[in-house]
Amino acid sequence: MSAPPPHRLILGIETSCDETAAAVVEDGRYLRSNVIASQFHLHAQYGGVVPEVAARHHLEVILAVVDAALAEAGAGWRDLGGVAVTAGPGLAGALLVGVNTAKALAYAHGLPLLGVNHLEAHLYANWLEVAGREYRVPELPALGLIVSGGHTDLILMRGHGDYRRLGRTRDDAAGEAFDKVGRLLGLGFPGGPAIERTARDAPAKRALRLPRAWLKGSDDFSFSGLKTAVLHVVRGERGAAPPVPEIAASFQQSIIDVLTRKAVDAALREGARSMLLSGGVAANAALRELLIERSPLPVHAPPPVLCTDNGAMIAACAHYRFDALVAGWDLDPQPGMKMVAEVHS
Repeated sequence: MSAPPPHRLILGIETSCDETAAAVVEDGRYLRSNVIASQFHLHAQYGGVVPEVAARHHLEVILAVVDAALAEAGAGWRDLGGVAVTAGPGLAGALLVGVNTAKALAYAHGLPLLGVNHLEAHLYANWLEVAGREYRVPELPALGLIVSGGHTDLILMRGHGDYRRLGRTRDDAAGEAFDKVGRLLGLGFPGGPAIERTARDAPAKRALRLPRAWLKGSDDFSFSGLKTAVLHVVRGERGAAPPVPEIAASFQQSIIDVLTRKAVDAALREGARSMLLSGGVAANAALRELLIERSPLPVHAPPPVLCTDNGAMIAACAHYRFDALVAGWDLDPQPGMKMVAEVHS
């Protein structure tokens, strides 16, 4: 583990996609503040995130979001041990706003600048303590299931900064599949929450069963074929299309069935001692419940507000990886950043 920062508070800034977020975290665990400015209303009309619109909105609100996070935490710049920011992966323009803002703030206040990998940070949302929830430090090695709009990965976390990627999506990530099927069903954007809500109205017993791509012998995922199967159902190519809630529920069940079975199988095979669920899709209640039901290991899952993009996970990751993540002033956004430097096959 890296040495902790000289001060116990870290400011985390996140602008990888369509949420401008900042948070102050103490000792990598205690949430002193967590401020998120969502752009949902800006992108819903387009059925997806428009990169240029996202970047402009980040630019308009980021300083106000940072100020709000510091005020909520009751902290000043002299109380901070560093400024952490998402360096990638993400949208180029959106990342540029966050990285340059963090650079300017860190330089102006004489603080270390820490460039954080967004995917790695999602795992660290499970180290945050939230009021009203029992806190348990995840036991390592842990099996991390990262499910978000652009990523579906199985990661074996052997220690802080010591990872091995076991599997990834070969086509659509789970979140992408939710968004695309949400549009097919006329449920709008983002598709994940809309499908989850609609699926609650489906009958317990359903005639519709959609395919699952198990990719036997591999820990990888594939959801493109499932999306195509839904398209055939909606078009009536498999007979009269069932009601939308039934399609939504069957689609959701196919996704979470594959995610949970492959994650549990990998965790047991690799000798993991706990499981870490993270990423925006991890907010799905059906996914959380099924993983807990199927896993013989303790399952850690952040509250929904810490599953979606936030600054707290950035700050928590920076605390545990402080020395490794301290960056120079030449830090640049890396839209295609992977955990390659930290993932050992």
